[in-house]
Formats: sequence, structure tokens, C-alpha cells
Amino acid sequence: MLNMTPKEVVERKGATINPCKTCEPVGALYCALGIHKCMPHSHGSQGCCSYHRTVLGRHFKEPAVATSSSFTEGASVFGGRSNLTTSVKNIFDIYDPEIVAVHTTCLSETIGDDIQSYVTDIKIPEGKRVIYASTPSYEGSHIQGFSNMMCAVVNQLALETPDKNGRIAVFPGWAEPGDCRELKRIALALKADPLLLPDHDNTMDMPMTGRYEYYGQGGTRAADIGQIGGSRALIAMGHIVSAEAASLMMKKFGLPAELLPLPVGIALTDQYVMALKALSGADVPDEMENERGRLVDLLLDSSPYTNGRKVAVYGDPDIVYAMTSLCLEMGMVPKYVITGTPKKEFETLTQDLLGKYGLQEECVVKADTDLFHLHQLIKNDPVDLLLGNSYGKYIAKAEDIPIVRMGFPVLDRYAGTIQPVVGYRGAIRMAERILEALMSRQDRDASDEDFECVM
Repeated sequence: MLNMTPKEVVERKGATINPCKTCEPVGALYCALGIHKCMPHSHGSQGCCSYHRTVLGRHFKEPAVATSSSFTEGASVFGGRSNLTTSVKNIFDIYDPEIVAVHTTCLSETIGDDIQSYVTDIKIPEGKRVIYASTPSYEGSHIQGFSNMMCAVVNQLALETPDKNGRIAVFPGWAEPGDCRELKRIALALKADPLLLPDHDNTMDMPMTGRYEYYGQGGTRAADIGQIGGSRALIAMGHIVSAEAASLMMKKFGLPAELLPLPVGIALTDQYVMALKALSGADVPDEMENERGRLVDLLLDSSPYTNGRKVAVYGDPDIVYAMTSLCLEMGMVPKYVITGTPKKEFETLTQDLLGKYGLQEECVVKADTDLFHLHQLIKNDPVDLLLGNSYGKYIAKAEDIPIVRMGFPVLDRYAGTIQPVVGYRGAIRMAERILEALMSRQDRDASDEDFECVM
């Protein structure tokens, strides 16, 4: 399938082959879906909106609701003001959301639509809100789009609140619904009252009740967003995706904020737990210490099968960084660590992480690259495992390498989004999946005399 991929690596600037990212509006749309009764709106053509909904729907196995300004040739020439004005009226009349979250596409950005002035002139029903974010598809990635929409939410919905509400604001970053549930469970176990923004719990994983609803019970409510500036403090996760929104919260509200990695594995989950402990003053419960101990025991017991194994980790920067940390704790060598998101901070942070294990010279870390480049690296120096999204399965098949799917998008498997990868529980799950892949390969390749029942 990819047998024609050459081994010789040539630096490319004019073309991306098999990208390791998607476009900004996808991230903005997903962020908006984590707000209660919010309708994401794509200001551009129907084709753009259809693609963005499709990639999210295929990943979550749930319909991703969104509306479109439905640009035609006329809007492309004369601008999309009338399209947006009509769209917003129809959305409130038909779907009755509390919030419409407008994000742009390459077409509306290229022709220079002034969304701020358009929204200012729209007659919005009492008690409803329209927010907007600039998300041109031709720059950044879906991670930047998510960040831009987060900043729009903070700027346009969060209010000055002189009275503190005692809650702890948590920006989970790009997190799956199962991760949001686990982050809240950990916070509640430490007697913290978390306010997640966005909160995808029970939005893109609504239970089957026999009746379809546009808006489930999940998502951060508008009233909570309005009061988020009165929180006691902010914990923002994801050095790349949450940095801008966290900085905005500090500037706008003077809110004490701590920017942490996505809490995957032992060390990174410890950081989240200890940050909550410092804010709530509660002791870490015995059950959580037991969860951590079980994870440590699992990694010790399984180390003969993971120690020294080379792994290629690819995908979005924050989850790749976090998974790299888990692989290092398992004794593995993250030979290649790549992301398609153009953020040099990712390279610096990851190199620092590898430096703690003395592996910075042995591993390749690269941002703003693609899976074609990763395939070339693997052809020159193979790895034992691929860890990333579904697009890596072609490399796995071509090079006969086991793959463990994680991150976004996972298009060819089920149930990943409703289970956590964060926290001690999530790390146990991921460690089990990594072990299953490596040990199954050992079984497959074993000769008859070495094929053991007990491993």
C-alpha cells in the first residue's frame, strides 16, 4: 500500500503528504460542542461544514450537530453578511439553542468577512448569545482552532464577578468525554468543586434512550461560564491547546492559574492530583493512592515486555507529549515523537522530557510534519510499536508493526472516546493495550518450541 515510500528523507516545505492534523474549524466545532445547548455554526460553504461534522462523527460515532452559512457564488463575491444574518435567525427559530458559536472557514477568511460587525448588527433574541472565533483552515491545525474558540468563549461569555464562588476552574483542553468524566471524578475525590470548560461528558457520548435530542444534559452551562472568572483558581491542561485561554483568564480576571500537561501516567497525574490537593486542602483519599499503586505494580510486573522497546508516538501535541511520558515510565524508548501542529514549544517541552531519561540524543522530536516523514524515519530505523491515530494503520500494515490507537481521529475502532486515558485508571487501560499489542506480536512471531502459555 505504501511500498513506494522512499527511505531517503528530503526536507519538504511546499507539500504535506499524509497530514498529521486537520483544519482549525474542526477544533472550534468540537470546543463549542462542549457547551450546553450551544449550536456550532460554520461561516462558509456547506461542503466545509459537512467535512468537519463527518470527521467528528466518525471519531465519536455520534452525530456532530452544526449549521452552515451555506455560501454560494454570490456570498463568495459580495460577502456573507446576509447569509449569517439569515442563518442566525433560522437557528434560533428552529433549533432554539442558548448560544450560537460562529467559526470561520478559509473562504470567509479569504474574502475578509468582518464577523464582529455582522454579529453586532444581528437581532439576537433576549437571553440568547452569539459568539465568534476566527479559524482559517489554511493555518495552524484543529488544535489552534480549539484554542481560538476557547479564547472567544472566555472573552465573550465570561463576566467580571466580584464575589468568588469557591469553585476550581478546569480547562481540560482537547479531551474525550471519558477523560472529562475522569478529571471530574479525581477532582471530586479531592473535595474540589470543578468547573470544566468545555465539558464533553454526555455531549458526544450521550446514552441511548430511544429518543434523539439535539442537546443532551452535558456541556458547560452558560451561567457557569459567566461565573468562571469568580473561581478560586484555574488548572489548565495541555501546554499547547490551553496556554492562550489560560493566559487570557489571568489577564482578564487576575485568576491564579497553573498550566499542566494532560495528566496521563504516573508523574503527570501526580501533578494534577497535587494541584487539586493544594487548592482544596484535602488529603489524597486512600482509594486514589491504591489506584496509583496498582499502576506502579502493573508497570513493574510488565517491564520485561516493555523495557527498551522502541515506539513511534504521533498525533496532537498535548496527547503525544502525555503518552510519551507514559511510554518512558514503562521503560520504552519513544524513538519518534511527531505532531502536525506547527508549535515549536512542543519540541522544546518534549526534548526536556526525554532529557530527564537521557534519551534526547536517541530520539527524533518534530512538530509541523506529516506521516510520510514518519514512515521514512521508520524505514531507516524501525520501531516495535506505533502509538497514534487511525491514519498510522497504513504504515503499520506496510511495515508489519503493531499499532495501538489513541488520540484524534480514531475512525476504525469503537469505545475509545467513552473511556479515559487520563488519570491512574486511564494509564492502566493504556498500559494494558500497549502490552496486549507487544505480547500478541511476540506470540505471533514465536517458534513452536518458544510458544509459551504462561508469559
